[in-house]
Amino acid sequence: MKFLPIRHRMSRFQEFSARPADPFHPHSRRQRALGGVLFVFVALGLLGSAFFRTQVMRNSEFALRSDDNRFEVLPTAAPRGAVLDRNGKLVAETVTGYNLMVDPGPPDSVRARLAAVTPLLGLDTAAVEQAVRAARRSRGKPVRVTGNLSFEQVSRLEERRGQIRGVRLEAHPVRRYPAGSAVAHVVGYVLEINDRELKSKEFEGYRQGQHIGKTGVERQYERQLGGTAGAQYIEVDARGRVLGQFAPTISEAPKPGADLKLTLDLDLQRYAQQVFPAGMRGSVVAMVPSTGEILAMYSAPSYDPNLFVGGVSATDWARLNGDPSRPMVNRAIAGVYPPASTWKLATAIMGLERGVITPDYVMPVRCTGGMAYAGRYARCMKREGHGPQNLTQAIANSCNVYFYQLGIRLGIDNLTREGTRLGFGRSTGIDMPGEKSGVFPTGRGWYVDHFGWRPPPSEVMNLSIGQGPNSQTPLRMAQFYSAMAGNGTARRPHILMGADAPIETNLGISRQTLAAVWEGMAAVIEEGGTAHAVELTRWKLYGKTGTSQNSTDPKRPHAWFAGFAGPRGGQPEIVVTVIVEFGESGSHMAAPVAARMADFYLNKKHGFRNPPLISESLGVTRSN
Repeated sequence: MKFLPIRHRMSRFQEFSARPADPFHPHSRRQRALGGVLFVFVALGLLGSAFFRTQVMRNSEFALRSDDNRFEVLPTAAPRGAVLDRNGKLVAETVTGYNLMVDPGPPDSVRARLAAVTPLLGLDTAAVEQAVRAARRSRGKPVRVTGNLSFEQVSRLEERRGQIRGVRLEAHPVRRYPAGSAVAHVVGYVLEINDRELKSKEFEGYRQGQHIGKTGVERQYERQLGGTAGAQYIEVDARGRVLGQFAPTISEAPKPGADLKLTLDLDLQRYAQQVFPAGMRGSVVAMVPSTGEILAMYSAPSYDPNLFVGGVSATDWARLNGDPSRPMVNRAIAGVYPPASTWKLATAIMGLERGVITPDYVMPVRCTGGMAYAGRYARCMKREGHGPQNLTQAIANSCNVYFYQLGIRLGIDNLTREGTRLGFGRSTGIDMPGEKSGVFPTGRGWYVDHFGWRPPPSEVMNLSIGQGPNSQTPLRMAQFYSAMAGNGTARRPHILMGADAPIETNLGISRQTLAAVWEGMAAVIEEGGTAHAVELTRWKLYGKTGTSQNSTDPKRPHAWFAGFAGPRGGQPEIVVTVIVEFGESGSHMAAPVAARMADFYLNKKHGFRNPPLISESLGVTRSN
């Protein structure tokens, strides 16, 4: 056997390696087949993994996305809870209302459908054309033509239901306020939630189209009253057009809101509206001094909250907001006024507690109609003067000269410090939205911060009689008088029955000081006092009148009265504060209202007959 040399064999191997690979050689085909099989297995593995991840691990997520694209959610309104007064009478309730709905379609079809019901409902051309425009944008959803149909209108439609095609009635919960404008500022009203509110944390979880409380109790206790809206699922195509209603078995049913019981006495609230001077502006606050419970809170002028049911018209909204008398403002908690002589009792308390005066002490300067101090001459309300005055006489006669001298003796530092401590610069914390804080100087630096000058020595004359930079809400003054009606303390005012009410005002005064102040307030109502004309036959009334200067019309001051009443020889059971803007005289305009309020409440509480209440019609006149 003959062997080739190694060099020769190596050259043959190199020659073989250098030859191009034969694609059709069995080895090459086998290698390509193995590579293809490997690629297929890898691709199938990746696809299987992706399918497993999609179909098994993320099944719920993708199913939810699919449903989100396939179904549209329409909120279903939850019936709001009822609002009751302290005696169980309805302040607000939810009843069944009806909307007229028209099926979508071409403009001529919509007009034809509505033409059949126009004679029955009195639809005008504007309403029909608005429905036609809405139908074009509805994407297959029924369109609301009008709401809040009356019982007569619903009856006429039901009688002809078999003859009318393409229109139907839709039942929905509707808010109703039986007492109308008498309770407007207390209970508030409801309207559809807006975009700004939807983005706020306060309304987290709410949906577009829901109605919420906008003011008053409706707003304060929205979460309790509003319940939880349900949902109706409708099937839509890729363009959002309605294909049909989804299975009702997975629809979310609404949860009704909870009922609320208020401290309000509805009869007294309505009576406040009845006895308030017609055509005048102002407010009335009545409360239980021992508990802080609000019995009545009326603001004039008022509005009818039923106007907002189903949506307020643009005309009505513009009229209410453009009215110079500002009927939408709750003057009881958002109106601030100089308290005038009703504040003199705060000055009296400071003087008695600091030992500056005693109840029998007569000021050295007798009242001759005014007095001069630090380069200023300030007048008394009685130009011919009251003569010598002690504390009881000064309160009964509302003598400015007496309180000028008391303020001078106290000094501005004591007046501002004690006035701030008594709460005249803060809000009361009542459970209602929109309460404003009072305005009161905290010290000499306050004047520099607000006005750029330090108070002159004569500034004490303003503060001592409730004028100057001193403006309070009627509720704050009622709170102050509640503290005087009790043992010197008053609980936080509240409108919800059973609410936790801690001590909000603590006068920190002795029984002797309270007795002296009560004696002066009693003298106001007795013969010779500024409010003698309103003395009650059956009950004991204590109070203080006030005539408050205002910059709007200095010749027509505001009229004040603040006081409390109860059985003779017993404890006070009601506090009443009244302000009548531009009323000019607290004795003639505000005091009679307060006396009637106290008399009505005490008569009712103790079983005596009262004058009849004038019923208010629920017929609401709406503007288009």
